[in-house]
Amino acid sequence: MAELAVVFTGGDPPGGAAVAGLPDDRFVVAADSGLEHAASLGVAVDVAVGDFDSVDPAALASAELAGARIERHPVAKDQTDLELALDVATASGASRVMVIGGHGGRIDHWLGNVALLASSRYEAVRVEARSGPSRLFVVRDHVELEGEVGEHVSLLAWNGPAAGVRTSGLRWALHGERLEAGTSRGISNELIETTGSVSVSRGVLLVVLPGEGAGAGARRAE
Repeated sequence: MAELAVVFTGGDPPGGAAVAGLPDDRFVVAADSGLEHAASLGVAVDVAVGDFDSVDPAALASAELAGARIERHPVAKDQTDLELALDVATASGASRVMVIGGHGGRIDHWLGNVALLASSRYEAVRVEARSGPSRLFVVRDHVELEGEVGEHVSLLAWNGPAAGVRTSGLRWALHGERLEAGTSRGISNELIETTGSVSVSRGVLLVVLPGEGAGAGARRAE
């Protein structure tokens, strides 16, 4: 059983940096056209799932020939392809799920993806997303961060307050504070070291590294 499940989804091509550092021991799921993203990066897929309305049939046939399990669903369905893929990923027994892709396209899809990643349905696993240059972590306890000095880090309470928020390695430190959902207090913090950490004692916190480069317009939002 792989500890990490990687889910490739649609949107803009993720680029090679998205798969940098991935372990060889991983369980890979492709959601519809995410199959083509995985193939372009040379990543073998274990399961492809979705209605396959936006994937190249040749890419699907190639994945099946290579041994991928294909799970077909009707176009008229109650779940998005990403949700179906997340269910397959968590059912594998992995303790971590990393979603790659999902950047670009319709804003309602993007917002739905974020809401899905932070859903209580997936609270038993650690969830990370890599979309374009950005990284997003769904934090219910603790996360370690790596990046460039001066790189932005934003903290957003999700679906209610996040209590007991503590940080290290960030310019504006938090020492057990409470962040309310809807506040902008946690926007545009910065790494002051190449590593940092964020923890929360209660609630859900979205920790976002937009990936715009160290110090790019870096200032605290007021």
